[in-house]
Amino acid sequence: MDFNKAKLNPAAVFKSPQEVVSSQELLREQKIEILRQWEQEATSMEAADEESMTGPQPKLLQPIRDALHALNYWPDTEHSSPSKA
Repeated sequence: MDFNKAKLNPAAVFKSPQEVVSSQELLREQKIEILRQWEQEATSMEAADEESMTGPQPKLLQPIRDALHALNYWPDTEHSSPSKA
């Protein structure tokens, strides 16, 4: 599998976000990179769909986030700054 191609266009390489999680060829960090790219694309597609700029698209955002959580990746906690208590 071509990691760079998968990262640039995840939907061209994988049928579903769960397929990324199940891949034996990728490291956890690579899977997260691919899923984060797919998440950005899905977010853009959903925004365009809400503005009626595209035809109906399958809702992928939640399955992508579920796949990230399956990899024990929680974007709201992994990249947040420490709180000052």
